[in-house]
Amino acid sequence: MGLFDGLMGNASELKMEEVQKEFVHILSKSERFEKAYKLIRDLFVFTDKRLILVDKQGLSGKNAL
Repeated sequence: MGLFDGLMGNASELKMEEVQKEFVHILSKSERFEKAYKLIRDLFVFTDKRLILVDKQGLSGKNAL
């Protein structure tokens, strides 16, 4: 019940087809996607080998506080 659990309570799960189209170029040959979640505009992508955090910036080019 830590911080990560609290954050994921407000996240929505993404369809794997969408994630594969956008991130297939960063996978190794033996790696595969497991789950992906979107929290506001940022993404948490879980593969069978690692966790990929995607910090998307807003229109201003600055990270939101």
